[in-house]
Amino acid sequence: MSRIGKKPIECPAGVKVHLDNSVVTINGPKGALSRALPTGVEVTVDGGTIVVKNAAHERKENAYHGLVRTLLDNMVTGVSKGFEKGLEISGVGYRAEVKEGVVKLLLGYSNPVEYVIPQGIDIKVDKQVNIMIGGIDKELVGRVAAEIRSLKKPEPYKGKGIKYVGEKITRKVGKSVGAK
Repeated sequence: MSRIGKKPIECPAGVKVHLDNSVVTINGPKGALSRALPTGVEVTVDGGTIVVKNAAHERKENAYHGLVRTLLDNMVTGVSKGFEKGLEISGVGYRAEVKEGVVKLLLGYSNPVEYVIPQGIDIKVDKQVNIMIGGIDKELVGRVAAEIRSLKKPEPYKGKGIKYVGEKITRKVGKSVGAK
C-alpha cells in the first residue's frame, strides 16, 4: 500500500469535485481541470475531502494508487492557488519579451527564437531576463518551463543560457595557458 495514497485530500472553500464514471473534474476559482482515472483505483468524495482507494491489490494498481492521489492533489492546488515556475536568462545581450502570445528570445543566435505560448499558460517577463510561467496545470507549467530552458541550456564555463530560479550551475575551469 502507498503511504501517500492513503492520505485524504482536503478541498478548500470554492473547489468542487465531480465524478463521472472514470473521469474526475475539479472546478475552482482559477478554472477547471479534468483527468481520466486508471482502472483499479477508486475515488470517493465525502464533503470537502477526496479519498483514493486501491480496488485491486495487484502490482500495477498499487503503483497507480499514490500517483492518482498526487495528481488529484495537484489539480486541487492548481484550481485554487495556481502554479508558477521561474526562469533566469544570463548572458550579454540575452533577453526576452512577450508580444501577442509569443515569447521572443534573443539568445546569441543569428535570429531571435520565438516560442508560442500554449493555451492555459500565462508568461510574464520582468527586466528582460526574468521569466515567470504560471497556470493551473502543474504538468503543463513544468513542460513549458523545460521547453523554454531547452532553447539555450546554461553552459558550464561562463554560465550563459536559461536556468531555473535557484538552480545551481556546476562551473568548470577553462583551459589555462602555462609553461611546460
